[in-house]
Amino acid sequence: MNDSSWGANPPAGFRGPPDQGSAQPTAVSPSARGTAKPWSGGPMSTPSDGGARDGHESDSRQPAPGGPVGAPLGGGGDRSPRVPDGAATPRPAAGKPGGKKRAGRDLRAAIGVGVGLGVVIVASLFLVKEIFVGVLVVAVAVGLWELTSRLEERRGIRAPLIPLAVGGAAMVIAGYVRGAEGAWVVMALTVLALLAWRMAEAPEGFLKDVSAGVFAAFYVPFLATFVALMLAADDGPWRVMTFLVLTIVSDTGAYAVGWRFGRRKLAPRISPGKTREGLLGAVTFAMVAGALCMHFAIDDGRWWQGLLLGFAVAASATLGDLGESMIKRDLGIKDMGTLLPGHGGIMDRLDSLLPTAPVVWLLLVIFVGSG
Repeated sequence: MNDSSWGANPPAGFRGPPDQGSAQPTAVSPSARGTAKPWSGGPMSTPSDGGARDGHESDSRQPAPGGPVGAPLGGGGDRSPRVPDGAATPRPAAGKPGGKKRAGRDLRAAIGVGVGLGVVIVASLFLVKEIFVGVLVVAVAVGLWELTSRLEERRGIRAPLIPLAVGGAAMVIAGYVRGAEGAWVVMALTVLALLAWRMAEAPEGFLKDVSAGVFAAFYVPFLATFVALMLAADDGPWRVMTFLVLTIVSDTGAYAVGWRFGRRKLAPRISPGKTREGLLGAVTFAMVAGALCMHFAIDDGRWWQGLLLGFAVAASATLGDLGESMIKRDLGIKDMGTLLPGHGGIMDRLDSLLPTAPVVWLLLVIFVGSG
């Protein structure tokens, strides 16, 4: 999920335009002193991207009565807008020329893309398992491309994409066909391939390029392999559906509660939009959904197991979200890509899913077996 999805209130916006062209502040007449209100920029922006507010005020201003901002007002060096005694300077209206524009993502595009992805995932999951494996492989390849591209653009780190993509696809397929042992073997071979591929270039930057490649191989395809491991069970589609539903419900609960009640920030240095109240909402929603899913969707599942599963999903999804926020802050970017309108990139949708997959797989194996 995105950094601003948990509804923390923003800091106070910038108030008062800079004085353009005047070396000294404009004197205020005694009659006007105490009656004229200070100029204020546009109103605070509305909640965007899951409920957070944009804390940056725009610098747009409307002409005040008597002339445009910055225009000479008849002699002297004062270029401040003229305000009649006792009158308040008009404020720009939000969404109009000269005013504060609404910030955030295209909500219609975000909903359309989300519905489209949901249809593809559900259809492939319950029609033919192998089709869903193919969808997972494509998501892994695109995610690796986004991650390695941003690393090269922002830090000059060139993690070899070709061995990563080939090894990542093989990792997911091996996990589905041969289980966890097959995935570990392919992971080891992928690391060896990264070393050999990078040796064909100059030695400068070898260590950081290979290290980034190993991190990318673990972060994207290896964690995604646990989804394939869940799918391989007899009731695999329902296990994967439970994993997806709990993660989405956790994010939704964090958004809904954080947007409405969020006050205390959870990790302001990493993701200022997330709140402790949002985390509580994530835990509550996920535990309720977990109890329902374990009782109705998972063979031999118990409702109390679902409570534990939901709690673990909320924790891992939050850590995953914060982890990618940390990466994006280090790189100085807002989104990993632009492939999905209204959402960002594939990695911006996988941030909470990837670290949650091994947690759900392990707890399901403990509760009801590997299937």
